[in-house]
Amino acid sequence: MKLGVFLPISGRAASRDTLMEAAQRAEESGFDSVWTADRIIIPWEIKTPYPYAAEERFIVPPDRPFFEPLTCLAFLAGCTTKIALGMSVLVLPYRHPLYWAKIATTIDHLSRGRLILGVGVGWMVEEFEALGAAFKDRGALSDEQLKLLDSIWKEQKASFAGRYYNFHEIAFEPKPFQRPRIPLWVGGEGVQAQRRAALYGDAWFPYFVRITSRDLATRFENVKRLAAQAGRDPSQIHFACCLPIEFSPKPFPQEEDRLKGSPEQLIEALKRFKKIGVEHMGLQFMVPRWPERKEQIERFAREVMPAL
Repeated sequence: MKLGVFLPISGRAASRDTLMEAAQRAEESGFDSVWTADRIIIPWEIKTPYPYAAEERFIVPPDRPFFEPLTCLAFLAGCTTKIALGMSVLVLPYRHPLYWAKIATTIDHLSRGRLILGVGVGWMVEEFEALGAAFKDRGALSDEQLKLLDSIWKEQKASFAGRYYNFHEIAFEPKPFQRPRIPLWVGGEGVQAQRRAALYGDAWFPYFVRITSRDLATRFENVKRLAAQAGRDPSQIHFACCLPIEFSPKPFPQEEDRLKGSPEQLIEALKRFKKIGVEHMGLQFMVPRWPERKEQIERFAREVMPAL
């Protein structure tokens, strides 16, 4: 199982030097990937429940920095040499597909084929409203964006006629550095996300799942079943996920959907995910302050990764 780590692109730690150091240290320590999250604005008042925390409150205060993630990945393409650069996840309805696809393709070339593009439909109503994006249509918009990628990434004269996007015989160059395309990892946990991964994704990529590993495996089996029904080869769809992680000073009572405990407990917990077929795990260390978070990341690299 490959392992990645989320970068400090938000909060008090967010800075050029910290970002660069975190990515370079992750590369030196043997992590397979580094990850950025997507947030353009943070409203002062958020009524939309945050689906990835038990208390349903978004975790980054509005008065803290939150860097634009694609820009960060472009910067890191020149600061690193071999580690994969991951996006978890690009909220598709926030940007026009021809615009974000051009940026993603550029990063893919600048990094010489190291970009992993996680994609999703978003969740925060207030951010959609501020950006003038259609929250109710976000699923259909995202599906159409994913459909048109084959045209711009493969055809010399690209055309597309859809409900939301239309263009005729346009040039889109360069094509992705990676062949046949930049890997598309479809985020989301529910049935529609599973369907989207089955139809358009190279991987299913749930985030901060609050379910057991057995339930997670069942949902991935549904992804593969839907892919087969659509005429795709299910073996070509990979299984990846993102989870929060935290060391505890002493052994912690284990919960199957949570990564918290001693090094030995974390090793066993991660082996459970590996056993159900998870091929790539993005880890978000949940210690609020960067110095302590950095220590936990380095400890993980020393004490946990060698056993995996």
